[in-house]
Amino acid sequence: MAEDLRSALNHAICDEIDAALSRIVHCLNQLSDAQVWSRPPAGTNAIGNLILHLTGNVQQLIVNNLTSVPDTRDRPAEFAARDVAPKDELLGALIVTVKRARDAILGARDDRLTEHRVVNNFNWTGIQAVVRSISHFRGHTQEIIHMTRTILGDGYRFAGPR
Repeated sequence: MAEDLRSALNHAICDEIDAALSRIVHCLNQLSDAQVWSRPPAGTNAIGNLILHLTGNVQQLIVNNLTSVPDTRDRPAEFAARDVAPKDELLGALIVTVKRARDAILGARDDRLTEHRVVNNFNWTGIQAVVRSISHFRGHTQEIIHMTRTILGDGYRFAGPR
């Protein structure tokens, strides 16, 4: 029974991050590099910054946390970056990181998922960090969709069901 529950949870978690990633890919495929790094309202983050931020968050909270890799994330640099990489590089790094996260989730021992560790000054279990990261990923995905629709206006192409 426990194995069935674990398998179902793994499937649900991985499906959620895959669904969100597919929406991000859909958006970035409609944008130019310049649009990915534009900041329509002054003082906001560009989609490029959000992609760097999501890559850093998933790497830190899921991959490093579940695999005991030392954390080297530089969160402020994710938001300070300006037009540093083409969208294909940003997307490639995010896709690789999500794959690593899936592998970390699927390969995590029960004790890695249930023991408490300090991550970003929070005392979370491994599963709490995963759930927080996935929720965070989905929230920024919605932000990226909204920004893409704002940038493209009537030219935005809606994605099919996912």
